[in-house]
Parts: sequence; C-alpha cells; structure tokens
Amino acid sequence: MASSAEQMRAWQGPALLSYGYRPFFLFASIWAVFSLFIWIFLFSGKDVLAIGIDPFSWHAHSFLFGYLWAVIAGFLMTAVPNWTGRLPIVGWPLLGLVSIWLIGRIAMVLSSDLPATVTVGLDLLFPLLFTIAIGREIIYGKNWRNLKVLILLVLLFCANLIFDWEAFNNGYAADGYGARLALAIAVFLIAIIGGRIVPSFTRNWLAKRGETKLPAPHGRVDQTIMVFTAICLVLWILFPDTKLTALLCGLCGIANLYRLKRWRGLATLKEPLVFVLHVGFLFIPLGFIALALGTFGIIPGGRAPVQHLWMVGGIGMMTMAVMTRASLGHAGRPLTVSWPVVLVYLALFLSVWLRLFAGIANNNLPTLHLAGTLWILAFLGFVVLYWNVLTKPRKPRVPN
Repeated sequence: MASSAEQMRAWQGPALLSYGYRPFFLFASIWAVFSLFIWIFLFSGKDVLAIGIDPFSWHAHSFLFGYLWAVIAGFLMTAVPNWTGRLPIVGWPLLGLVSIWLIGRIAMVLSSDLPATVTVGLDLLFPLLFTIAIGREIIYGKNWRNLKVLILLVLLFCANLIFDWEAFNNGYAADGYGARLALAIAVFLIAIIGGRIVPSFTRNWLAKRGETKLPAPHGRVDQTIMVFTAICLVLWILFPDTKLTALLCGLCGIANLYRLKRWRGLATLKEPLVFVLHVGFLFIPLGFIALALGTFGIIPGGRAPVQHLWMVGGIGMMTMAVMTRASLGHAGRPLTVSWPVVLVYLALFLSVWLRLFAGIANNNLPTLHLAGTLWILAFLGFVVLYWNVLTKPRKPRVPN
C-alpha cells in the first residue's frame, strides 16, 4: 500500500489541495486578519456587519470556533494519516471541507439576516464532519494511543454547540460555559501535543549540535502534571471565580513552568523556529498563574485580560509556531526561518502583552488598537511570507 505521503504526492491538481495543512493554515491566517480587523471596528462602536449576536461573543466565536477549528484541522489532517497509515483527504474532498468551514464563517458574519437555526446549523456542520472524519480514521486505523485527541474534538464540538445556544438565546456567550470549555480544551491540547513536540524538536536540534544535556524524556512527571492540569481546567470551567480554583490554577501554572524548564528552551535561542515553541508553551503556565492572581485581585480587570494570555499567547503563539515549522517541513523546505518571520513572532509576542495591559487599564482603546494591529500584521506576514510554501508543489526533502 502507498504511504500517506505518496498518496498526497500523487495528487495532480492544485498544490494547495495536496496536504490538509495547506488550505487550512492559509485560510485560518486570512480569517485571523479579517476577523480581528472587523473586531477593531465593532469594539469602536461601528456597526460594520450584520452580526446577529453581541460583538464580544462574535469576537470570541470567530477565534475559538473559526480560527482554532481551522488550525486544528490543518494539523490533524496531515498528522493523522501518519499516525494511522491510512489514506489522507486530499483534492476535491479537501476543498469541500474547506468550503464548508468557510460557509460557517460567512453564516456567522451575516447571522442577523439568517434564521438562528440556519446559522447554527451551518456553523456546526464543519466541526461535525471533521470530527467524524478524524474519528473514523483513528478508529479504523486502531490508533488507540491518540483516542484522547478524538475525545477532545468531540468536547470541542460540544463547546461550539453550547456557545451557539448561549449566544442565540440572548446570552453573553463570550463569558459562558461554551467559551470556557473551548478555551480549556485548547489549553489541554497544547499541553498534550506541545508536551510531545516541544521537547522532541528541541532534543533533535540539540543532538545535531553535539549537545549531551538534552530535554528530560516524557515520563511520570509529565503525566502527573497533565492529570493535575485537567482537574484544574474542569474546576475553572465550572467554578471560575472561586478561591479554591484560583489557588489550584496558580499551583498548576507553577507545575507547568517546571515542566517547561526541563525542556531546555534557553539552549535553543539561536534557532527561532525551535525557541518560539517554548515561548508559545510558556503562556500556558502564565495563563494559569494570571487567572489565580486575577481572582485574588492582584491583577485588575476581570477574567478577560488574563484569559488573553491563553488565547493570544498560548493559542496564537503556539499555532503560529507550529504553522511556520510544519509548513516548511511538509513542503520539503529547510527548517530555518529568515528575519521577517522572526518579526512575525515578535509582533505576535508584543500583541499578547499589549492586550493584557489594555484590559488591566480598563480596556484602553489606543492600546487595544495597537495590540490588534500587531496581531493583524503578524498573521498577514505569515500569509505573505508563506504563500509560496503553501501554494507551490512540494520540493524534494532537504536534510536538516
């Protein structure tokens, strides 16, 4: 049987449809630019689109169930065939999935002109079909080790459903159970997958340079911290404002900082493509600690500013790190980045802190606009710099 890589290379149509990561990473980044551009206008009080839910909920939805689903799809549709040895989705079926995702985004943008049931149905269609497709591959491929990923996808679909129900029933869904469940799932996915790829890529890079002091192998320390992380996230979903939740989240942040320290991130400063993975993961423990400090009143501004350490920092930074690396690797390009890509990382990093400080300063509008502008520039930079990588045929693999 041909390998998944051989099947993808056998596709004779547009290169954009030869790998799952290509269209989804590209359109996720374009959506990250468009949706944040619209959000800046909405936050400034300018009604620019026919959105049928409150602007804050639309903003949260566009990120958690627009951008996030697309990036997850790009990653898993490329990774799962390698996990299972089964054939990947390429070509016109892949285009169909991308189109369904895009229709969901259009439906949410024009939601005031559509019946709520139609909007919700179109919004949920992609996550439903995608989850079924991934579940089929994992189960038929008997890839039981990654069954936990399927469970998290099912939970993310449920979060999407809960969020939509809250949003279209006159609720403030941006601060509801659906949003917290989705954010918690994203954080846990980063803790799981990031906990594998960050030390692995770091180990490979250091070993090639003759280093003998390598990241600690995945073991009981990681497993124990992951269980504790899951417990803390469940408590945060259900009881976000209690002192007990805050205390445990603070301890969880410290535990994950210890986990990150064992991966020798500072030793990779000379290779931005590796170091940025550590920076992205760093915002997971920082988010836990900030949530604790916010609950105890040490950080003002409520939950929204500190949650952006997870959203802009953890999710935004880690997905950017994965997209820039995976796109190069699967396209047969050298695993190194130029200084313009480093500027993309820097813009996104600054955006995280500006968004936090803006929220602490009672949503200071100029600072919010600057944070949003840097986010837009970062993802626009990715689109421009990686356009050829994502749309041109794969080059012969370059040894690294």
